[in-house]
Amino acid sequence: MVFLPDESRSLPPPPLLNKGSAWLGFAGWMAALADNAFNQRPVLRAGVHRQILFATLGWFVGYQLVKRAEYMHAKVDRELFEYIRHHPVDFHAATG
Repeated sequence: MVFLPDESRSLPPPPLLNKGSAWLGFAGWMAALADNAFNQRPVLRAGVHRQILFATLGWFVGYQLVKRAEYMHAKVDRELFEYIRHHPVDFHAATG
C-alpha cells in the first residue's frame, strides 16, 4: 500500500481517541446533518444510520491520517538522526 508502507508496522499504533479521528468523525456527522438539512428532512431524526456511517467513515479516515502523519514524522526523525550520526563534527556538544 503506497499510503502507508510496510516499514510503518514497526511503529506503535496511535490511540483510538485522537484529535484527527475526533475532528473528522465530527465532520462526517455534520456532513450527514447538512445533507438532511439540504434535502429538507428533519435534521437530527432522519437517516440516523447515515449519520452513524458518516461519523464512522470520518473517524476511520482521521485515524489513518494520524497514522500516516506519525510515520512521516518518524521517518524524518530517523533520517535526521542518521545524518547527525554520520556528521558528528557538525553537531558537537555545546560547552558552557
